[in-house]
Amino acid sequence: MSSLLLPRTPPPSPPLSAAAAPPFLSPRTHIPSHVYKHPAAILLEICTSMKELQQFIPLIMKSGLYNEHLFQTKLVSLFCKFGSLNDAVKVFEPIESKVDPLYHTLLKGYAQQSNLDSAMKFFSRMKHDGVSPIVYNYAYLMKACADKFDVRRGKQIHAQLILNGFSDNLYSMTSVMNLYAKCREIHEAYKMFDRMPEKDLVCWNTVIAGFAHNGMPEKSLELVSAMQEEGHIPDLVTVVTILPASANIGNLRVGKSIHAYALRHGLESYVNVSTALLDMYAKCGLIRTARHIFDSMSSKTVVSWNSMIDGYSQSGDYSEALDLFQKMLDEGLRPSNVTVMGALHACANLCDINRGQFVHKLVIDSGLDSDVSVMNSLISMYCKCKRVDLAAQLFHKLRMKSLVSWNAMILGYAQNGFTIEAISLFCKMQEKNMKLDSFSLVSVITAVAELSVLRQAKWAHGLAVRTCLDRNVFAMTALVDMYAKCGAVHTARKLFDSMGDNRHVTTWNAMIDGYGTHGFGEEAVELFEHMCSKGSVINPNDITFLCIISACSHSGLVKQGRKYFTMMKEKYGLEPKMDHYGAVVDLLGRAGQLKEAWEFILQMPVEPEINVFGAMLGACKIHKNVDLGEKAADKLFELEPDDGGYHVLLANIYAIASMWDKVAKVRTLMEKKGIQKTPGCSSVDLKNEVHTFYSGSVKHPQSERIYAYLGELIDRIKEAGYVPDTSSIHDVEEDVQEQLLNTHSEKLAISFGLINTRPGTTIHIRKNLRVCGDCHNATKYISLVTEREIIVRDMHRFHHFKNGVCSCGDYW
Repeated sequence: MSSLLLPRTPPPSPPLSAAAAPPFLSPRTHIPSHVYKHPAAILLEICTSMKELQQFIPLIMKSGLYNEHLFQTKLVSLFCKFGSLNDAVKVFEPIESKVDPLYHTLLKGYAQQSNLDSAMKFFSRMKHDGVSPIVYNYAYLMKACADKFDVRRGKQIHAQLILNGFSDNLYSMTSVMNLYAKCREIHEAYKMFDRMPEKDLVCWNTVIAGFAHNGMPEKSLELVSAMQEEGHIPDLVTVVTILPASANIGNLRVGKSIHAYALRHGLESYVNVSTALLDMYAKCGLIRTARHIFDSMSSKTVVSWNSMIDGYSQSGDYSEALDLFQKMLDEGLRPSNVTVMGALHACANLCDINRGQFVHKLVIDSGLDSDVSVMNSLISMYCKCKRVDLAAQLFHKLRMKSLVSWNAMILGYAQNGFTIEAISLFCKMQEKNMKLDSFSLVSVITAVAELSVLRQAKWAHGLAVRTCLDRNVFAMTALVDMYAKCGAVHTARKLFDSMGDNRHVTTWNAMIDGYGTHGFGEEAVELFEHMCSKGSVINPNDITFLCIISACSHSGLVKQGRKYFTMMKEKYGLEPKMDHYGAVVDLLGRAGQLKEAWEFILQMPVEPEINVFGAMLGACKIHKNVDLGEKAADKLFELEPDDGGYHVLLANIYAIASMWDKVAKVRTLMEKKGIQKTPGCSSVDLKNEVHTFYSGSVKHPQSERIYAYLGELIDRIKEAGYVPDTSSIHDVEEDVQEQLLNTHSEKLAISFGLINTRPGTTIHIRKNLRVCGDCHNATKYISLVTEREIIVRDMHRFHHFKNGVCSCGDYW
């Protein structure tokens, strides 16, 4: 590889007798000089538009040249070139004595402008009319098959090409190679290449591009070296082809050597070379170098702008990507579908609904709303900006829905908590006989994971097996994550182990995170250490460190958590992000090290954001620290003044400290701002139906039975030692305080589950908020007196209650 693109001496030209024979052409037709020298003939040669052609035709008619073969052929050619195949046919059909070039010209038009069926039909007619095919006929048809990815008919044409004696023709065999390469049969293309006795530069470029475009960039780079050893000098096409190949494997050294070659040979001034260079540097992480090349370009195409915008997006600088998009518009350039998709991707990652809607309007004004790929990007953008309603409107209005459209909408529903809608839409997709892919499966698995119903998890797993996607690494990773989120962390580990060496870094992340959310911190640490061991081929990424620090936080492993935070930068060169800082604050805060957590915030090298202060406020609530809680709350109210959750947390801190006047002030402030507390609810799955309960709710058909059973259950757990925690309730009598506690949604859901299941059955509960201290304590006693295992998933983690003990060790 080190010799890639070194300057070489061109090979000596072969003797004439050894040169390849020219492609077989149709017999020449004599054209009188007064015909090809006529001004009308010259006008046709320089014709650039349909409008000009329509103006020249009367001159041809008046000059009596319309019946000349030269003019007939040229008119057919120009009509085809300007996209008017019907007019070309109108010229062709009335001609009584048709010469071969007329057929060849119209066939080219059919191949380029019409569908493949029409081109093949005309090719058959041509042979029926006694016209002998020439090599270019096959090349046109091969290209049409390649553009349509129709390898079956391409092989038929290949067979005819051989039967007609063109198997040794360099031009025709290059077109065959191109067909196989574009139809994802690159090894067939390479067989054709390897058998060719002589190879020119076009032939080499074709096979190099084939490997590059089929996900084998290393092989394409090897072929460049082999090409040079054969005496061929890389040209503009070679450079533009292999720059993306070096970018795809992140080989900056090779990319720089190609850049040097382009400079030595004066190729950098070509806009497509400069565009490929900036794309290469951006993908190799040198975004500033890419921008320098972009700014130094004397002329830029839309592709140049697209590459630079995409470069910023890939590097995570979405704001700069959108600023560049705006600059492109300011300079009067018309964005392509790729441009707007890149802008929408940036809007989605910034959750910038306003600029997203601006791009949406631009899409409509530019007529790009008929492009299904653009509409899919809009659907994804609205989903990521939490406007699933707008995404759903676009989806339902979309006439020609692709599989990507369905996947985007299903995933959008799942990621925004609309799990039932996601699963229902997936079922509708199946009813329409849409063949699902790994993305479809991952989308519905995400919904099932959010629903946290083990029965549905088993259905999704079965679906993966039936569709033969149970060996797909992304589908399997989603299944690992799903089982962990459905409370079956041990099943998740079995799947993880079964994947063997087929694990991706996201698979490790999912399993580590699964252990963390279940409170199995030691297991998470053990798995992480195994991942980082010398024999491992996968290095942890920034998400891995976020998962392991969070796992340490949930299990009180402060020393290990701090060690991993230091390790991510010192050993792996990963710069901590805001989520990592928030995880460390949570780690220290949960452990009661509130002063250390606050000092950590003050010493952060970046300005703390909401998640950091949110973690601090939550820790202050756990450890009843009013002073630091007020400081964290003040910062949160500056950053996010309308978030009801933080107001409620502060009010709870005051309530625990019996500072009822301050509780009243917080509640009054919430009323003035129109901020409402999110109502707590708990759900339980029973007999293919999810039952949801709200605190104090009596709407369920079994409400009377549930409350009666719950009353008896409270008496039983009190006998076992349960004491209600009424510290957060005041201004009512003691018996009313207990009554309010006893109607919390988790207790109602647990009672319903106990009534409607057999003894020994595990109860699975899903809570939308953090489990309150009293319910946590009560559930431990319920698991003791009923001899049941109760698994509760709240907004942060899992609690496994069994024999009066919780897996969290009362550390949550």
